Amino acid sequence: MLQDAAPISVPEGASAMTIEVEWEPGDPGTPPHRHSGPAFGYVVEGAVRFELEGEPERVIEAGGTFWEPGGDVIHYQDGNALADARTRFVVTMMCAPGQPMLTLVDKEELEKRAYLRAPRPTD
Repeated sequence: MLQDAAPISVPEGASAMTIEVEWEPGDPGTPPHRHSGPAFGYVVEGAVRFELEGEPERVIEAGGTFWEPGGDVIHYQDGNALADARTRFVVTMMCAPGQPMLTLVDKEELEKRAYLRAPRPTD
């Protein structure tokens, strides 16, 4: 078993999309965003810097999995954690009917919800 996630809530009438994402070395990935339904991923190559609202940032290496509940939860990071190699992952996302698969979160909302973000790592 690679991943076991619970609880999972899939919007009624949801559709699913599976995509392969490839980040070049050091690519920061998608800006802060959210999905209308849950997403499940598998890192094929490299390492993903992953951060969900309320959870500490972590690095998921090749062979590792991730999931997020979707809905209101902000996905802060999903970029390449490696400065010298590319990263590839496959992700299946559930999309609520009539809603976009991915919605970017604006700066104003990030500021309002800053208290929900886990403390940032220090260098």
